[in-house]
Order: sequence, then structure tokens, then C-alpha cells
Amino acid sequence: MNNILLQEMLHQFFNEDIGERDLTSEALFTEEERGSGTFLAKEAGVFVGSKIIKMAFETLDLETEVTLLKKDGDRLERGDVIGTVNGKMRTLLGAERVTLNLVQRLSGIASLTSEAVATLNSEVTKICDTRKTTPGLRMLEKYAVTCGGGYNHRFGLYDGIMIKDNHIEFTGSITEAIKRVRASIGHMVKVEVETESLKQVQEAVEAGADVIMFDNRNPEEIKTFIQHVPNHIVTEASGGITLSNLAGYGDTGVNYISLGFLTHSVKALDISFNVGTKGV
Repeated sequence: MNNILLQEMLHQFFNEDIGERDLTSEALFTEEERGSGTFLAKEAGVFVGSKIIKMAFETLDLETEVTLLKKDGDRLERGDVIGTVNGKMRTLLGAERVTLNLVQRLSGIASLTSEAVATLNSEVTKICDTRKTTPGLRMLEKYAVTCGGGYNHRFGLYDGIMIKDNHIEFTGSITEAIKRVRASIGHMVKVEVETESLKQVQEAVEAGADVIMFDNRNPEEIKTFIQHVPNHIVTEASGGITLSNLAGYGDTGVNYISLGFLTHSVKALDISFNVGTKGV
């Protein structure tokens, strides 16, 4: 996770939430009154957000004391204390919601990813994410996937070639599409092609694709298609794969299964922030 980008994000999030000032906290507490807060897991899952918690509170006040008892990727059980914060009451209350929103969402993504990895239960096939992320949160959400035991697909349109059905339709064929991109990109950029039939798979192999995706194909179709793909070409399955049918893809032999629901349909993990004056 890029610290500079995270700091910029937090400034943006606090500007959105606090604006000019926190009317409620400033009306209730003086600038010097101090308190404490505890992050508590209210359900089991995988924690993500240690850097966010520390940086968020210190963004509002560098003198805030943050003590973390869990690190990113740690398993949480209901009732576990994640960490404590001591500092000015205005700081604790001003940072609370932004911090919780991020930590709960990212922990939810990591927890769902961990469940997907366990459900697939494969030593051959890896779980990875997609670009179906929340605008503005891609860096954080993709980081959360890795904390849950998954892997990252491309981060954006800028770091990998992926020839999809619409690209093929516009260019006329997989062969022509690969020819055009090979003439444009350098040797460090891999080329992935989305395929929907055995004929397309064979064409992608012949045209020199680096990665072949089997799009919206069931396990039996994938087992047939993959026999026509040489070992040096990476394979991926995507589309129509859910947590309920994921286990059925465990013996297909594909290298990766990309799952959009890891980030676009996740439920936030229930984490609370309880405050008080005890111990300060």
C-alpha cells in the first residue's frame, strides 16, 4: 500500500466528512479534553486497516497514541480487541467514522476473499480480484484481497492488455486484435484474451496470447478448452462464478479464477469503536 496515496486519500475523506469543523464535538468539548477509544470485533473475520487506523488519527493530531494488537491479515473472533487510541476527544470523534468505514469495508473484503480461498481449496488455482472496485478505493480494496489470501489482477487499463469481446468485435478477430496490440506495446506487457468457445481458444493460442480467459464457461467446458492450451500460457476463469458454485471449479486446472463479487458485493465486517475516559 502506497503511504503517500493513502495520506492523500485520508485528507480527501476528512475534508468530505469534517469540512470546516466538527460542530458537535467542538460544542461539547474543549480542545484539550482527552479520552480513549477501543476498536472491537463484533463478528469473526479477517482484519485489514492497521495503517489506516494509525494514519487517520495522526492526520488529525500527531500526538494521538495508537496501539494496535492485530496486524493486517490476522483472524478476528467476536470480542477481540483490535487496538486502542488515546488522545483529544475532538480527534477521536472526528476520525471515528472515516476510519470505521474504511476498516469495516476492507476487513469485509479480506474475510470474503479468505472464505473464497477456503471454498475453492485448491493448490493449483489462485483466487484473484477484478476492476469491479469502488471508485477511489481500488488501491485499498485490492490490498484487502491480498490480506485475505487472494491475488491481484491488473490494477487498471494502464498495466495490462486485456482483449475483451467488444475489442474483438470492433477489430474483427482475435488474431487481428493481438497483431495490433503487439505492434503497439513493449515486451514487458502481457496480453490476455477473453474467449467463449473452443474456436476462440485455439485462435488465441495460435495468435500468441500470454493469458487466456475462459469467460462464462462451466467447469466441464473449461476442462475441455484447457486441453488445447500449452503450459506456457496462463489460464483464467471468470464470469458466472459465485461462492455457491466455486468449489466445482477446483479441479479444472486453471491458474486463476477472478471474482468480481470480492469487491463489488461485499458486506462490511462489524467492528465498533467504543470510547471513554478510563486510562487517560
